[in-house]
Amino acid sequence: MKKLRFYHSRANQQIVLLTTDYQLLTTARSLRLLKLLFMSQTYINQLKDHIGESVVLKGWLYNKRSSGKLVFLQLRDGTGIVQCVVFKPNDEALYDLADSIGQESSIIVTGTVKEDTRSSIGVELDVTALEVLQNVHDYPITPKEHGTEFLMDNRHLWIRSKKQHAVLKIRHTVIKAVRDFFDNRGFTLADTPIFTPAACEGTTTLFEVDYFGDDKAYLTQSGQLYNEATAAAFGKSYAFGPTFRAEKSKTRRHLTEFWMVEPEVAYAGYEDMMDLGEAMILSIVERVLTDRQEELKTLERDTTVLEAINSPFPRLHYDDAVKMLQEGFAKGELENNFEWGGDFGAPDETYLSTQHGKPVFVHHFPAAIKGFYFEVDKDRPECALGIDLLAPEGYGEIIGGGERATSLEYLEEQLKHHDLPQEIFEWYLDLRRYGSVPHAGFGMGIERCTAWMAGIEHVRETIPFPRMLYRLRP
Repeated sequence: MKKLRFYHSRANQQIVLLTTDYQLLTTARSLRLLKLLFMSQTYINQLKDHIGESVVLKGWLYNKRSSGKLVFLQLRDGTGIVQCVVFKPNDEALYDLADSIGQESSIIVTGTVKEDTRSSIGVELDVTALEVLQNVHDYPITPKEHGTEFLMDNRHLWIRSKKQHAVLKIRHTVIKAVRDFFDNRGFTLADTPIFTPAACEGTTTLFEVDYFGDDKAYLTQSGQLYNEATAAAFGKSYAFGPTFRAEKSKTRRHLTEFWMVEPEVAYAGYEDMMDLGEAMILSIVERVLTDRQEELKTLERDTTVLEAINSPFPRLHYDDAVKMLQEGFAKGELENNFEWGGDFGAPDETYLSTQHGKPVFVHHFPAAIKGFYFEVDKDRPECALGIDLLAPEGYGEIIGGGERATSLEYLEEQLKHHDLPQEIFEWYLDLRRYGSVPHAGFGMGIERCTAWMAGIEHVRETIPFPRMLYRLRP
């Protein structure tokens, strides 16, 4: 048959189906199918409100099993999964059709909603009609074990699976909680450029882009420098978008492209950022526990760990954290001894957080390992007023930030020290020339936070299409 196209005439409520040469088709199935396509659908998460009613569901076949005279279709529509039952004696042709379709076939099901206490959603559907839009066979991801590389190569299909669906639903809730948190506290969303002329977090992790000839541009590592400008305009602002790090790391915590929320506050210091970060994390945890109970069950997440998180979070000076790590090494609890001046590795972060059983802030990091824009402690200039928040259960740093330097002269010296061209940062220095005030901010990666909330090992499953070292497809 020739390619079909159709339209719905609202004037007389008629459905007209035309072939490409405009010959009218009047087959019963074509008209019935088009009526179903235009018919209002009920979503699976609404079925409890329609017990005893006939409804139309539109979705995909998640799984199927047969038992004697019954076919059980597991239908998914994005809001949930429901069991749809076809009884052979009622309609043998309907039974044969239901029994013939394969996993991930696209289908429209009509049936009566029945209460079923055995079902995880409390209902099932007695099927009275079934339309198959596409009968799929040989779907690659079958209900069996598959290797990670295979699943990543088929990520575009893998996200249909129940556990991946649950993780991405939790991600959605984390993002919604973050946006609501800042919006309800008077912050203004002011997104920052993705193309930038210079580094923010160090020149070794930049993705370089050819920007119209001789000009070089880079994919942003952070929106923080621009956030400082918007905070000077609005008082409290935040950016939320993708960031990029050309870091050749293959750990479970790293992506080359990830999403970050970055608040910035005028007339604020590093301690204010610990208060703000703590309140944000508590808000996220509460929202996930409230809104994503089913998804957490699907992932078999131990929610008692999240339920135990409360205020206040411990706050460790870097000096004290170093002593704790050195004591852990002396006790044989850590393989490597930690020296003052170093940055924490994954084992160090895990050790520090497990000593408290909840997120822990570390502050006053060595200035030498922090960005050029950090304010330093006036009494100990070797220490920057920087903060990290370390999540429990081995999830590591999820918040990084601190207080920004306010002195124009100091920043000019820092640019020279870091071998950064001052002319590219003149706009940034203007923020110190015209109305400089104490200000502070932080960044939180959505993927690490989501991995922690969901209790999964690798951040690659917390974003629909991860970009990692040697992974650019799909």
